[in-house]
Amino acid sequence: MKGLVLLFISIVFFLGVSAQQAVKIYNPSADAKSEIATAIRHAGESGKHVFIQIGGNWCPWCLRFHKFVHEDAKLDSLLKADYEVVLVNYSKENENREVLASLDYPQRFGYPVFVILDGKGNRIHTQDSGFLEDGIGYSHEKVERLFLLWSAEAILKTKEKYK
Repeated sequence: MKGLVLLFISIVFFLGVSAQQAVKIYNPSADAKSEIATAIRHAGESGKHVFIQIGGNWCPWCLRFHKFVHEDAKLDSLLKADYEVVLVNYSKENENREVLASLDYPQRFGYPVFVILDGKGNRIHTQDSGFLEDGIGYSHEKVERLFLLWSAEAILKTKEKYK
């Protein structure tokens, strides 16, 4: 009986890992520098900020974050309303060293890591994704707070308040 339970758990685990590996949200051949430049231009024109998610298809937490945000209607709406989003790949196929250097090496926090730029391309925040977890997975409240507090509108209101 123990052998059957162990076999079942092993099968479920390997199916879960295989399913996660099948999901590909990062493009190793993408030109991250160009995509970021385009996002900055669009953000500047629309009064948004740029949200950069750095990670790879090899990273289960990167895939979980992407799924978590896009399956949560409120978080997905906040992200789309306030940010231009760029997924920057980090993998053995493409480490995007130049881009990561230009962002002050955010990979030091692990993956995924998030960088927020203003509409002029200035880095205004780097977020260690570990602080967005609640012990089980990602926390809706913590991710929502990140999106709200670093939006262009929130920064503008704060600047006006303290002028």
